[in-house]
Amino acid sequence: MRVFHQDSFSSIRRRKAQLPSWLAALTAAALLAALTSGAATAATPTTMAAGDPTVISDWNQLAVTTLVGDTTKQGTETILYMGFVQAAVYDAVVGVEGRYAPYRFHAHAPHGTSAQAAAVAAAHKVLVTYVPSAQANLDAAYAASLAKLPDGKAKTRGIAFGTRAADHLIRLRAHDGRNDASILFTQPPAPGVWRPTPPTFAPMITPWMGFVTPLLVHSATQFAPPAPPTLTSARYTRDFNEVKAFGSATSTVRTQAQTNTAVFFSGNPLIMVNAALRDQVTVRDLDIVDAARMFAAVDMSIADAIISVWHAKYRYGYWRPITAIMLADTDGNPATDPDPSWMPLFSPTPAYPEYPSGYTAFEASASRGLENVFHTRHLQLTLTSTAAPNLPRQYDSGRVLRQDVVNARMWLGIHFRFGDTAARDLGVRLADWTLDHYFRPLHSHS
Repeated sequence: MRVFHQDSFSSIRRRKAQLPSWLAALTAAALLAALTSGAATAATPTTMAAGDPTVISDWNQLAVTTLVGDTTKQGTETILYMGFVQAAVYDAVVGVEGRYAPYRFHAHAPHGTSAQAAAVAAAHKVLVTYVPSAQANLDAAYAASLAKLPDGKAKTRGIAFGTRAADHLIRLRAHDGRNDASILFTQPPAPGVWRPTPPTFAPMITPWMGFVTPLLVHSATQFAPPAPPTLTSARYTRDFNEVKAFGSATSTVRTQAQTNTAVFFSGNPLIMVNAALRDQVTVRDLDIVDAARMFAAVDMSIADAIISVWHAKYRYGYWRPITAIMLADTDGNPATDPDPSWMPLFSPTPAYPEYPSGYTAFEASASRGLENVFHTRHLQLTLTSTAAPNLPRQYDSGRVLRQDVVNARMWLGIHFRFGDTAARDLGVRLADWTLDHYFRPLHSHS
């Protein structure tokens, strides 16, 4: 375990204002610089060999930067749009190269089409459609990427085919339930029921997310978690007292190592996981087809996990530890004592119900998806947190990673353990199913 320096722990206080949720955005200025720098770097043409996966990683990074920098979208939404981008790129690439079953686009590109050009065109079209404010930067990156490819029919056909794949995806998602303003969280406050939490008292973020049509699974309830424990149950009592002791901002029982892990997993998971996926392209020496498949399988499974989590959050509307601890004298449980001044290590508490944990489901579906994509339990995974950027962690075991996340979200004081374990199980089961039903090798190639 790497040491998390005390000055980094102190900085969590300063980051509170910068991290209003577990998907807090980077600053707009930094993102604009990253986009501009990426386009400028790519502007020097170099020959790109057939099968080179560079464009897949480049446009994944550009998609993350663009989506996180879009101030019109909440963090939860960026996960969904990331899935859209990778779905279109995957369909574009396998439509050219074959090897794996397409997602929903069954067209075949003419012989000699450039898979690189198709991937660039697909990613660009999806991003400019959903983040039109970034079009100037995206257009510059698009031109720079295509400048690396030799002119000719292969490139022209690739651009046309990738655009077709993106257009198909955009039509497919046209009426999927996004941004339905009629869906609001309206459960009246009561013991066990979520309500806006201090200090911001913000309403539930994107309550419509749980009613969006999933990308892969049949419905948002296919992998629904069981109901959370009742307020007078032994499980609730145990987990209430655990988070009260270990998740407090002033905890005297949480160790420094536990604090380090908590802080690490308070960063933006979209940035962290996709950076790790880009590293996997190099670590595993993936070609363009396997790279496109990996990004699609993981990012699309994550999107469906978040949709499933948000449906459960909306349905159960379970209160957060900060509310439960402050109002424990109302829960009917004589084994839980109130503390009106209790505050979590991470603040402000994310503005949506507790059960189950979105962050844990995100990491669980991502790590399990990688295990299934590569048919191995050895992840060879390097994670770099936006909350502790100078202290990367290495994970070879997905099980160990998932357990660290379960613990971390409780140590942050924003989840009960049962909310994390339910989310972990949801993410694992969902990723197992999606890799059994999608992204399969074609029979002719197996």
